[in-house]
Amino acid sequence: MAEQATTEFWKDIKPIENVFKPDAGMDVYVSNAAYADDKYFMQLSETGVYSRPLWINPSANKWCDILMAKNAGLVNRHYHPHEVFAYTISGKWGYLEHDWTATAGDFIYESPGEGHTLVAYEHEEPMRVMFIVTGPIIWLDEDGNSDGHLDVFDYIKIAREHYANTDLGAEYVDTLMR
Repeated sequence: MAEQATTEFWKDIKPIENVFKPDAGMDVYVSNAAYADDKYFMQLSETGVYSRPLWINPSANKWCDILMAKNAGLVNRHYHPHEVFAYTISGKWGYLEHDWTATAGDFIYESPGEGHTLVAYEHEEPMRVMFIVTGPIIWLDEDGNSDGHLDVFDYIKIAREHYANTDLGAEYVDTLMR
């Protein structure tokens, strides 16, 4: 139940009793998502970029995460065959191929099929960006040709391996799947 209201105009409104429709999945609530202990962030690239899974949907090949880089970082060239949404929480980042640089409060919509190279800049605050990704991510070589992929199943595997080496355990990933 939500925190008890005291002076808000809606304080006497009764909550819905049957919140979930039959067969509906449970919500995911993640407290302090972007600022949690480092053990929640798995290494996504060898160049200083980490991901904290918040929600994973294997049947839709989709996930939501917080991407973080404490220093300058890089996610290699790639494109998405589906749309991607991003909201910048802190820090500074962009794509080498674009003329914008995102900082706290900026929203980005990525069109399907667009190739780019994600870079995190040195900044007084770590780069923290919430992404909603419908996979896969198609890795590209220097000439823009396909050079591998990362789909939701690869993402789950990386997460399980990471959490197995923490006190959370590999099964922590199961709590994020819907």
